[in-house]
Amino acid sequence: MTILIVGATGTLGRQIVKQMLDSGYSTRCLVRNMRKAIFLQEWGAELVYGDLSLPETIPNALKGITIIIDVATLRPEDEIATLQGVDLIGKIALIKAAKKAKIKKFLFFSITENEKFQSISLMRLKKKIEDVLKNSGIPFTIFQISGFYQGLISQYAIPILEQQTIFTTEDSASISYLDTRDIAKICTKFLISNDILERENNTIQLNGPKNWNSLAIIKLCEELSGQSAKITFIPLFILGFIKKITALSKWSWDIQDRLSFSEVLLIKKDNEASSSPNLFYSNLDLQEDNLIALEIYFQDYFENMLRKLRDLNYDQNQFAKRKDLTF
Repeated sequence: MTILIVGATGTLGRQIVKQMLDSGYSTRCLVRNMRKAIFLQEWGAELVYGDLSLPETIPNALKGITIIIDVATLRPEDEIATLQGVDLIGKIALIKAAKKAKIKKFLFFSITENEKFQSISLMRLKKKIEDVLKNSGIPFTIFQISGFYQGLISQYAIPILEQQTIFTTEDSASISYLDTRDIAKICTKFLISNDILERENNTIQLNGPKNWNSLAIIKLCEELSGQSAKITFIPLFILGFIKKITALSKWSWDIQDRLSFSEVLLIKKDNEASSSPNLFYSNLDLQEDNLIALEIYFQDYFENMLRKLRDLNYDQNQFAKRKDLTF
């Protein structure tokens, strides 16, 4: 059985590649830039050229493939035209090619509650791809995720270390984040579970061990870094007003989308992700207690970063002393 991974060089994709290889799966990666993906080949993966924005490059990559794992996605701040070309047209072409190739299973990674935020391009496109996949006739599983730990580094950890301002609201949403390494493990356990190819089509929400809002994350970062955060609270009505203003002109549509996506992360949801025991994890013989906690993830990050900063300061001091020497 050979697995094709789309989006293999991304934050989540590379973790899935590593897990698949460690589990003994024959793994092929669809990549646009062979040079940037060479590390995957060094791990033992097969590289094949393919570009979702060029649908004609897709069919050749599917030869001999049993399962497709699609983790490719663009960031919310990418241009709408790029989102349309890759996250919609390219994905539809991939699904059509997968059907012709008689793929046994298609695993698609999406975003939790995307149907509730159809004003946002990325959410709208994810929902469309889910619908296309459900109507394709291909056996599928859709994994919906709220967010990665890795994304919180640039949102909270780095601004605190660099004494930059963090913008948030007092009524921020509680979100169930996961480490990409745990998501990769879950995906692998799902594949090696019995009768994977015969399982019914389903949509599964992957939840982390705990729900976090922005203020709790900031407090955790302050405790672990030993630094105080600079926080500016934005009233929700102001955020909504800015969205309306930017929606008036075409040149600012991308900005409006970014603000909309920020609002998803800030507004308190009526049905927040549950932190109760997950039956799906139990079926995979996986306990939520075994998932990496955000406290541990951030502790490792800050310990490493503070150590590097201390070493850098030492090197700078040593360099300054050497400049004072006269010969």
